[in-house]
Parts: sequence; structure tokens; C-alpha cells
Amino acid sequence: MPTLVLLRHGESTWNAENRFTGWWDVDLSEVGEEQARQAGHLLADAEIQPDVVHTSLQRRAIRTANLALDEMGLAWLPVRRHWRLNERHYGDLTGRNKAETLEKFGEEQFFAWRRSYDVPPPPIEPDNPFDPNSDRRYAGLAPDVLPASECLADVVQRMLPYWFDGIVPDLAAGRVVLVAAHGNSLRALIKHLDGISDDDIAGLNIVTGVPYVYELDDFFAPKEQMPPLERALGDPAEIAAAAQKVADQAKA
Repeated sequence: MPTLVLLRHGESTWNAENRFTGWWDVDLSEVGEEQARQAGHLLADAEIQPDVVHTSLQRRAIRTANLALDEMGLAWLPVRRHWRLNERHYGDLTGRNKAETLEKFGEEQFFAWRRSYDVPPPPIEPDNPFDPNSDRRYAGLAPDVLPASECLADVVQRMLPYWFDGIVPDLAAGRVVLVAAHGNSLRALIKHLDGISDDDIAGLNIVTGVPYVYELDDFFAPKEQMPPLERALGDPAEIAAAAQKVADQAKA
């Protein structure tokens, strides 16, 4: 029975500052580092031992995986990294404070950009000081692949090829797979796994530093249907409160 563990990176410095991060490469905060270590403890307590790890190319996901694995004594595990697991590209919202963006553009536009399935933010502008597109880690991407902005539908489209070609083969080989990634790349994968509708996915909030465990069938679909929060390891009340905190970021 294939086992898949999804882990959103711990709190980043820009999470703490309530800023749109996207592809900009920020580090974990001290809180985020502790969340990553705690994720390792939660997996160890549940007797879940990954065999292979997949991460994005972004430091906060990479360090989260490293810290969690180190707590489990599994720092030696093979790791595969790919840009298709990156966070959603927030275009010209990158670097902006979320509450200030809400105030400037209004609630309807803000939530269309932040939560609608198919409305991307404005593309990144050349004068945005947080333009990630010139980063050398993306130098090999074709211009028609490198995004200037993404909605969640775009993330689903660019993430799924890696799911089928990169992650499923490890699951098919009987490996326990840990995917350390981001709120939106994991929302995209959960949408696919759980068959969540385009409308309902807007209400899904992924908690930082908490493992979500999926037991899959031979067709790599969940063996049991349940809300994603019920798959999370840890105290249910604390996890629900943390998910609500993610939902309320614009109010901060």
C-alpha cells in the first residue's frame, strides 16, 4: 500500500511578515525551523519512515525537509528536487504585504487573486525588486515555461507532470514518499488526489510544518475519502486553529 506524506515548509520569514512570497527564495524563521523539527517528531511518533524525498527548488522547503529528516535520523535519504513543486508564482504581488494589498485593491480583487482557481495576479514587472525569474536555478527553463504569474489552475497544470513522472514511480516501487513543498503546490496535488472542485479548493488551507499522510491504492488514489485536515498528524484543535490563521492572513 503506497504511503505519501505531504509537508508544507515551516513558517518563513515572509510568512511572519504576512507578505506574498511565491518564487522569491526566503528562509525559514526560527518558528519555522522548530515546526520542521516537530514534523520529524510527528512522523517518528507515527512510525512513518520515508524512503525518498521530493522537494521544490526553494530554500524554505529544502531546509524543512532537511531539519525533519535530521530529527528522524534519516538525513541520508535520497532527495529529488524540481521546480514543478515550487510555490505558486505571485507575479507582481511578490513582496507585497497581504493586508496592505487588500486595502489598496479592495476585497473582491484581493480574494480573486489570492483564492480564485483561475484568476492570476498581474505579471511580474521588471522594476519589482523581488523578481525571481532571473535566478540562475531557472536559467534552463524555456521562456514559454517560466511563469510571470500563476493562478492555482496554472500550478495544477505544471505540477501534475512531475506527480506522474517523478513521484508516482517511487510510490509504485513501494517507497514511502515525503514531498516537502508549499501551500499552493500541495493544494494543487491535494485537489488532484481528493477530486476537490474548482470552487471548493478555495477553502483549503495547508498548515505550515504539519505532515499530511495519504494511504493510496494501486491506482495512486486515496484508499479512504476524508477531509485533508483529518489526514494531518498532531492535535486536531491546534491544526484547525492554524488553518484558520492561514485563512485570516489578509486581516493581519
